[in-house]
Amino acid sequence: MAKKDRTKKRRKSRAAGADVFKLYQDSVQCPEAEIHFFDRVFKKHRRRKALTMKEDFCGTAFLSAEWAKTNPRRIAVGVDLDGPTLDYARDIVLAGETDDVRKRVKLLQANVNDVTRPKVELSCALNFSYCIFKKREELVHYFKQAYKGLEDDGMLVTDLFGGTEAIDVIEEDRKLNGFTYVWDQADYNPITNEILCHIHFKFPDGSRINKAFTYDWRLWSIPEVRECMEEAGFPKVEVYWEPEDEADDGEILDYRFTEKEENQEGWLVYVVGIK
Repeated sequence: MAKKDRTKKRRKSRAAGADVFKLYQDSVQCPEAEIHFFDRVFKKHRRRKALTMKEDFCGTAFLSAEWAKTNPRRIAVGVDLDGPTLDYARDIVLAGETDDVRKRVKLLQANVNDVTRPKVELSCALNFSYCIFKKREELVHYFKQAYKGLEDDGMLVTDLFGGTEAIDVIEEDRKLNGFTYVWDQADYNPITNEILCHIHFKFPDGSRINKAFTYDWRLWSIPEVRECMEEAGFPKVEVYWEPEDEADDGEILDYRFTEKEENQEGWLVYVVGIK
């Protein structure tokens, strides 16, 4: 019996052996849906599919890799400040792809504001990453730099969340395959609209990873983002609203262009700057 207990103690917990970047990809990211949206909106305005894309705040460059895989002519540039995360992108995400795909994904460790070349047809800042800019002049400056980095008929795609529960201090659990994703809105300051959020992961063996990722953001509103894009030079800015219907397995629902909606407990939108 004692031998069995010692073996149990030596067993590694699910949390201790987990890859937090893979957990993030599985719970937060869906490149197939993002690229579907990019293609649909770009083709709506430009009558073609974009071939060049820059992913700001790219993290593990999961989206950039998938972009390159969708067309042998597609090129992606991923930009992020964090060296270890970019190392993971090279050593894990891109290492599993073909030589051809790897050649068409360029990763840069740099401030997103400093990268305006090479110019691309489509640029994106997803998963609310640009909310790291808390001052209006900072956000306008970022959008100006993004504008400079676009071809003459290029587009910038951002996403945003909101709703009546977006400013509440709450935790939301979502069970996935083999683990539970926890979105934790830990603090909100109504004076500044600053919000502090964490992502935790829980496992069936009772172990968990607390604060796997932490986000110290300003929660911008749709009109603010829109106005900042316009001030940065984008002549047209469109909002695409998340469908209310849930998707069936494997189905991608189309976000719809809109100018008027009722508020909800929680909503997601794309805000698209069109050059």
